[in-house]
Amino acid sequence: MAKLYFSYSSMNAGKSTILLQASYNYRERGMATLLLTAAIDERAGRGRIASRIGLASEADLFETGTDLRAHVEAHLAERPIDCVFVDEAQFLTEAQVWQLAAVADELGIPVMCYGLRTDFQGKLFPGSAALLALADTLREVKTICWCGRKATMVARLDGAGRIVEEGEQVVIGGEESYVSLCRRHWSHRQLGDDPNGRT
Repeated sequence: MAKLYFSYSSMNAGKSTILLQASYNYRERGMATLLLTAAIDERAGRGRIASRIGLASEADLFETGTDLRAHVEAHLAERPIDCVFVDEAQFLTEAQVWQLAAVADELGIPVMCYGLRTDFQGKLFPGSAALLALADTLREVKTICWCGRKATMVARLDGAGRIVEEGEQVVIGGEESYVSLCRRHWSHRQLGDDPNGRT
């Protein structure tokens, strides 16, 4: 039976790398995959999933109004799909997570979602909250804080490398804008050995 999977982490844990490798493994065995990514995130180029280590692939885009079950069914009318992969899954709506659950439950296609669990204020993204509630299988992709502990939180940085505590939930950026921290150092707003800030 097909399942809905959610692999989550903080920033820079290698989620996109894992997604691209898994899709490659399917394709290497002659199976077809459908890759989806959020239209809001164009860091790798529009309709493109890329990892920091250089892997990349084209992907279909989803926006908040995209009916993902209908999107998958439209592709199924043209070719088989053995697995659906969703990058930046934190940007899904709750309704879209239910649509992906229906892809697994009713169309019999595994759906593997990859995304952040929480934002820079320690709050769940709507898509992540729905996936944590509905996914059949949850997997944590681990990365580390500067201290060596497991990083579970994300801090947003301003242009001078200082932690930002207020603002919009969604601001697209990479290593220049976000840093992964353990809960303790996120709580203390500590970016390095210097207790007053970044080292």
